[in-house]
Amino acid sequence: MATINDIGVAAAINIVTAFAFFIAFAIFRIQPVNDRVYFPKWYIKGLRTSSIQTGGFGSKFINLDFRSYVRFLNWMPEALKMPEPELVDHAGLDSVVYLRIYLLGLKIFFPIACVAFTAMVPVNWTNKGLDGLKHSNISYSDIDKLSLSNIPNGSPRFWVHLCMAYVITFWTCFMLKREYQNIALMRLQFLANDERRPNQFTVLVRNIPTDPHESICELVEHFFKVNHPDHYLTFQAVHDASKLSELVQTRKQMQNLLDYNLNKHTRTLSKRPVIKMGFLGCCGEEVDGIKYYTSMVESLTREIIEEKDKLRTGTKSIVPAAFVSFKSRWGAAVCAQTQQSRDPTEWLTEWAAEPRDIYYDNLALPYVDLKIRRIIVAVAYFFLTFFFMIPIAFVQSLANIEGIEKAFPFLKPLIEVKLLKSIIQGFLPGIALKIFLMFLPRILMQMSKFEGFVSTSSLERRAASRFYMFQFINVFLGSIVTGTAFQQLNKFLNQSANDIPKTIGVSIPMKATFFITYIMVDGWAGVAGEILRLKPLIIYHLKNSFLVRTEKDREEATDPGTIGFNTGEPQIQLYFLLGLVYAAVSPILLPFIIVFFGLAYVVYRHQVINVYNQKYESAGKFWPDVHRRVVTALIVSQLLLMGLLSTKQASKSTPLLLVLPVLTIGFHIHCKGRYQPAFVTYPLQEAMIKDTLERTREPDLNLKAFFRNAYAHPEFRVGENLELEMAVEKPDKLPELVATKRGSWRNTPLPSKHNSPYSP
Repeated sequence: MATINDIGVAAAINIVTAFAFFIAFAIFRIQPVNDRVYFPKWYIKGLRTSSIQTGGFGSKFINLDFRSYVRFLNWMPEALKMPEPELVDHAGLDSVVYLRIYLLGLKIFFPIACVAFTAMVPVNWTNKGLDGLKHSNISYSDIDKLSLSNIPNGSPRFWVHLCMAYVITFWTCFMLKREYQNIALMRLQFLANDERRPNQFTVLVRNIPTDPHESICELVEHFFKVNHPDHYLTFQAVHDASKLSELVQTRKQMQNLLDYNLNKHTRTLSKRPVIKMGFLGCCGEEVDGIKYYTSMVESLTREIIEEKDKLRTGTKSIVPAAFVSFKSRWGAAVCAQTQQSRDPTEWLTEWAAEPRDIYYDNLALPYVDLKIRRIIVAVAYFFLTFFFMIPIAFVQSLANIEGIEKAFPFLKPLIEVKLLKSIIQGFLPGIALKIFLMFLPRILMQMSKFEGFVSTSSLERRAASRFYMFQFINVFLGSIVTGTAFQQLNKFLNQSANDIPKTIGVSIPMKATFFITYIMVDGWAGVAGEILRLKPLIIYHLKNSFLVRTEKDREEATDPGTIGFNTGEPQIQLYFLLGLVYAAVSPILLPFIIVFFGLAYVVYRHQVINVYNQKYESAGKFWPDVHRRVVTALIVSQLLLMGLLSTKQASKSTPLLLVLPVLTIGFHIHCKGRYQPAFVTYPLQEAMIKDTLERTREPDLNLKAFFRNAYAHPEFRVGENLELEMAVEKPDKLPELVATKRGSWRNTPLPSKHNSPYSP
C-alpha cells in the first residue's frame, strides 16, 4: 500500500517529468523548423505563411534570439488572453464547450475542497479508528488516517460526512444547472448567428422502401414533391463507392512512393532508383522505380475515371438513403422532426450532419442490419470489459505489495528495497494502467464504426460513451474490488464470509492512494506530454525529409489533430467520478484533481488556439452526455457513501442519504426537459426568423447552386458540371402535378396527369 513517502516519490517524478516536457516544448516551439508542428492552425487559416526568421541561413532552422528562451513560459498567459466570443469564431463552439468542461471541474471541486479540508480532514485525522484495527491484520498507512476509515464504527462524527454529502450534492447540481443553461443559450445564439451551411437545409433520409416501378432517385423525387410541395428543392443520392475509395487510397499510396523515388533520383542524378518485385521488396526482379510507379499511378487513374462513370450512370450502386435539401430551414426542420409515412420504419428522417462530418462508409449499410450489428458489438463489448479485469488485477497487485508479502513471504526480500518499493507502489501502477488503456479508444472507435453511425461526431460520442462505461466498470469498480482483495488478501483468507463487507468498507477509502498515483501520471505528466506533441513532431520531420517536394506536400505532412472527444471526455469524466466519490470519503485526493483541471484547461486552450483543427462542428451537441455522466457520478458517490456508512454501523445517519439519489434523479429529469431540447431539435420559430432575414437580405439567392455537390461522396465533388438553377421560385397557385411510374397510389394523395382522373 502506498505511503506518504511513496506518494511523495510519485509526485516528484511526475512534477519533474511535466516540467521537463514544458521546457522541451518551450524550446521546440520557437524553432523555425518546428513552426508548422506547433502552430498548424494559423497556417490552415492562412494567417501564418512563414516561420520565425532573425537573419542568416541558420535562423531558418534554429532560433538565434536568446531573449525568447528566457520567456519560456509566456505561452501560458497568451493562451488565456483570447476572450471566449473570439475563441468561438476562431475555433468553433465545440472546442469552447469542451474547454468549459475543465472550468466546470474547477468550479465544482475548488469550493468543495476548501470546505472538506476545513471541516472533514480535522474530523478524520483526530480519530483513532485504524489504530484499533492493528490486531485485525488490515493493512493501512498514515495517509489513510485522513479518510473516513479512521473513524470508529458507530461514531457520532459521521454526521459531518452526512452534511458534507448534502453540500456536495446541492453545489454540484447548482453548477451543473447553471452551466447547462449557459451552454444551451450559447448553442442557440451560435446557430442564430452562424453563416449559411448546407446542413441547415438538409435532411438525411434512410430506409427508403423499394418499388418495382421506380428507381430510388425517382422514388425520392416523387415522395418529397408530393408530401413537401412548397419546400422541397433537390436531393443527393447516396452511392456505395467503397471500390472507388479503395482505388483512390491505393493511388495516393502509389503517388507517395513515386514522389519518394523522384526525390531520391533528384539527390543522385547519376543513378536511377530501382525496386525489387519480390516478397516485401527484398527479392525478385529489379525494375526502374520511377517508371513502375508512374505506370501504376496512370493505370489507377484510368480505373478511377471508369469507376466514376459507372457510378454516375448506373443505378445498382445507389443505396436506399438520400440527402434531401429544402428551400428553407423551416421546411427542413419540419421534415427532420416529424414522421413521414404511416409505417414508422420507412422514410426515416434526421438532421444531416455537416458534409465534412459525414462518415460515408456507413451510409451504404442496409438499415435492417444496424440492429444486428449493435447486438454483435454489445456482446463483444461485454467480453472486452470482462477480460480486461486481468490487467486491472495485475496493476492492483503492484499497488498492494504488503498484501502480497503477507500471503507469499518468499517474495519479501526481492521487493523490500526502499527506493524500489516506493517507485513500484507510487509510480508504476499509474503508468501500467495508462499503458493498458492506450489502445482501447481505437478498438472502441472501430466498434462504433461497425455499428453503423453515419457521422464522425456520432461515432465519437458513441465511442466516448463506451469508453466511459469501460472506465467506470474496470478502472474504478475493478480497481476497488481487485485492489481491496489484494490489499486485504491475508484477512480475506482467514475470516468468515460475514466479515468481508466490513473489510471492504474499511478498505475502499484507502484506494484513494492508488487513484492519486494514476491522476499524477495521466493528469499531470500526461497533459504536459500532450502539449509537447512528440509523435506529430517526429512524423512531420520524417515526411519532410523523405516525401515533401512542394509547399502543398508540406501542408499535408502536418497533422494538427483534434480535441479527441472520444478519448478526452471520458478521461475527464473519470476525474469527476473520483472527485465526487472521494470528496466525502478521502478529501486528500481533491487537490490532485484540482491541479489536473487547472493545468489541462491552460494546455488545451493553447492547443485549441494554435494547434487543433476540428473535423466537424456540432455546436456543442455533446453537452447532454457530459451533464448525464456527471449526474451519474454524483449518484454513484451517494450510493457508495451510503454503503460505507452502513458497514460502519452508522444506522441513524444512513437513511437520510436515501433522499439524495431521489433529489438528484429529479434534478436530472428537470434539466433534461428544460434544456436538452435545444441540443436535439431546432425550434421552428428560430428557423423562420433566420429564413425571413435571409430572404430579406438576399432575395435572389440561388440555393440549388449552393447545394451542388455538397453531400456528394468526396470522390465526386471535383469535376461535376451541374447546371446552375435558381432556387427562388414563385409559388404556384395550384399544387404541382407529379409524374409517376408507380402502379400503386398509396403514397400519392393527388391525381397524376399520366393516369386516369377516375382512378381511386
